Amino acid sequence: MNRRIQVAGTQGYEIVVGRNLLHEVATGLGSQVNQVLIVHPEALTASAEALLDELNSKGYKTAIAAVPDGEESKSIAVASYLWEILGKSNFTRTDAIIGLGGGATTDLAGFIAATWLRGIKLIQIPTTLLAMVDAAIGGKTAINTVEGKNLVGSFYAPHLVLVDLETLATLPRFDILAGFAEVVKYGFISDEEILEIIERDVELATNPTSGEFFDLVCRSIAIKAKVVSEDFKETGIREFLNYGHTLGHAIEHAERYKWRHGAAISIGMVFAAELAQLAGELDSKTVDRHRSIFNLLGLPIEYLAGSWPELLATMQRDKKARGDNLRFIVLDSIGHPAVLTAPAPELLFAAYQEVSK
Repeated sequence: MNRRIQVAGTQGYEIVVGRNLLHEVATGLGSQVNQVLIVHPEALTASAEALLDELNSKGYKTAIAAVPDGEESKSIAVASYLWEILGKSNFTRTDAIIGLGGGATTDLAGFIAATWLRGIKLIQIPTTLLAMVDAAIGGKTAINTVEGKNLVGSFYAPHLVLVDLETLATLPRFDILAGFAEVVKYGFISDEEILEIIERDVELATNPTSGEFFDLVCRSIAIKAKVVSEDFKETGIREFLNYGHTLGHAIEHAERYKWRHGAAISIGMVFAAELAQLAGELDSKTVDRHRSIFNLLGLPIEYLAGSWPELLATMQRDKKARGDNLRFIVLDSIGHPAVLTAPAPELLFAAYQEVSK
C-alpha cells in the first residue's frame, strides 16, 4: 500500500512512499516533457537502464548519465559535464531531470535542474534511506567545494519524489543503519515515538520489509514535509533540521567524505546534546539516550581528540554560521529544539572532550 505525503506552499509537490513505483514516473513527467536525463551513480547503471527503457517505451527521448558514487559526484567538474550533455542535447525548459540514487546524487541532480535554464522539471527517486527521509526531499540542492560541503547550491523544489522501498533490497546493512541517523534526528527534534519504536526492537525497526520500517520512513518524511511547507528557504524552523549537522559536516570534510553522512551526524548529535547540557539546557538522561540509541544502531559516538582545531575551523566556514558567530541546534528537551548562538570557545571545547577518543 502506498502513502502520499504533500509538501504545501507555493512550490508544493507530492512524495509517494511505497513499493514498485516505476509506473509513477511517466505520470509525474506528464505530456509536455520531451527529453529526460537520468542522473545516476555508476553502481546503479542497470537500474537506470531499466528506467530508460520504460520511459522510451512511453515516448520520451531518454538518456542516462553516470556520475561517481557518493560525495565525489558533487563537484563543479561533474556539474559541468552534465551541463554539457544538456547543452548538446538542446534541453529546453519543458524537459526534465531525474535523480536516481543516494543523497549525493539527488543533491547533484537537483542542482543541475535548478541551474539549467534557471530551472527545469525535476523528479527525485532516492535509493538509500538517507536520501528517502532527508536529502531528496525539501528542495536543498548543492555541490561541494574544497572549503566545505554544500557551500554552492540553491533551494529548488522537485516536481515529484518517489520513495520506492524496493530499491533498498540490495543496500548494504551499514548504509541502512547510517541512514537511521536522520530518522533518529526526527525523533529527537519532533516525534519521540520514533525513538521508542527503535528502542523496542531495533532489528524489526531497521528491517526494510517490516511495517515498523515503513512507519518510521513515513513519520520522518511527514516531519520534514511539514517543516519545509512552512519554511522552504530556512529562514526559521527549518534550521532545526540541522540538528547534529554542524559538527557532522566538519567531520565529513575532515574524512574527505569517505564517511557515511549518518555516521558523522550521529557524533554531531551527541556533541550537540553534550553542549546543551553544559549550557544548562538539557538533562543528563536525554544525553545518555543519544548514546544508547546510536549504540543500538552501531553508529559512532566519538571522534579523534586531536582533530578539534581543524573541525572548529571548518565549522566557522559552515553555511549555518552568521558572520563570526557559530550557531548550533540544541535541545531543551525531546521535541523542543532551539538555536544556541555563539557559545563560548571553552564550552565548545569541553563538549568536544565528551565525544573525543
